[in-house]
Amino acid sequence: MEKTANITIIGAGVSGLLAAKTLEEKGYSPTVVEATEAVGGRVKTDFIDSVPLDHGFQVLLTAYPMVQKHLNLEALNLNYFKPGALLFSNGKRERIGDPLRDFSALWPTLVSKAGTFKDKWKIFKLSQQLKRTSLNDIFASKETTTLAFLQDYGFTDSIINNFFKPFFTGIFLEEELRTSSRMFQFVFKMFGEGYAAVPQNGIGAVAEQLKNSLKQTTFQFNTTVNFSATGKIATEKGETITTDAVLCSAPLQSEVAWKSCHNFYFETAEWAIEPGIIGLLTAPETYANNINYLFQTKTPILSVTVVKESTHAVTDLEQLVRKELKLHCAIETGRLVKHYHIKKALPDLENIRQDFTQKGNSSNSISIGDYTLNGSLNAAMQSGEAGACAVMNQLQHT
Repeated sequence: MEKTANITIIGAGVSGLLAAKTLEEKGYSPTVVEATEAVGGRVKTDFIDSVPLDHGFQVLLTAYPMVQKHLNLEALNLNYFKPGALLFSNGKRERIGDPLRDFSALWPTLVSKAGTFKDKWKIFKLSQQLKRTSLNDIFASKETTTLAFLQDYGFTDSIINNFFKPFFTGIFLEEELRTSSRMFQFVFKMFGEGYAAVPQNGIGAVAEQLKNSLKQTTFQFNTTVNFSATGKIATEKGETITTDAVLCSAPLQSEVAWKSCHNFYFETAEWAIEPGIIGLLTAPETYANNINYLFQTKTPILSVTVVKESTHAVTDLEQLVRKELKLHCAIETGRLVKHYHIKKALPDLENIRQDFTQKGNSSNSISIGDYTLNGSLNAAMQSGEAGACAVMNQLQHT
């Protein structure tokens, strides 16, 4: 049944696209206003010489509830990462993995010096425990830091410093593991129940699939807006958009602090590790945090993520990263294919939750986006869906 209300969605990121999808399913024809020339927001992929380069190393966790509900995973043609990681330090490497899902990881994990046998048993125990714990219980649990949670659970400094810190630094984009223990438990549960994967055409394929599913949505690209409580949106071009309701996925500058990172793509002469393995540089002084080879290339292209804050010029940081890869991973890097400095990679949140609470900048606008819940693709999709439902409920009562 066609609904005639004018609903404007500001931002064509994942939350905005999911909001449009939800509205379309109920008969509405929303308008999406986007400041850039394409959909995706922080989930974007560039193609250079037909090679998909994601804006920062990002993985799709197949166990995310919203992913399972809204995405056609088969159509994304996923490439899967093996559970666990390769740990690099001073030219030596060790592997730690999940033998239950990858039997080849059994012996390397057992003999790894990254932690004690008791540590490895506790990792298995924690994984099984979280599989039995509902998401509601996780997000209602006592909130502390990830580091405090790991210490309270009984993990040694060795396994924390050699595995948990480098692994979750790359996920949380901060080195101290000050991120909420709720977020750690949620992510650890998702890794245990599913797989980390990347679409064949890069992470941007997620946004493209959502966009291509929309049939009644109008897109207005290259349009930056400021909206008011009067029901009218004023653009920087001097245009005015009349609307009955607004869903805004772009937080005000003062609302959210952001975590940043650098992402370098290098050519290498050979495959130092096979695609599908995530490498971690475990020495605390390194700028490079994680590495992995792209699945989609015939020649080796290495993705390198830098999380540590730096005052170095990009060219100097690049040279430091090259030296670290040679020293710790025995990897000689060639041509720099691409560099990204992602200044707004993840929202820096203190109160992590999963229940959407309607809030906005005015009586006729509702804020959506992962920053309203927790920094994840699942939260972006969840907030988009919940925000759209809130707007429809709002319209029905006006």
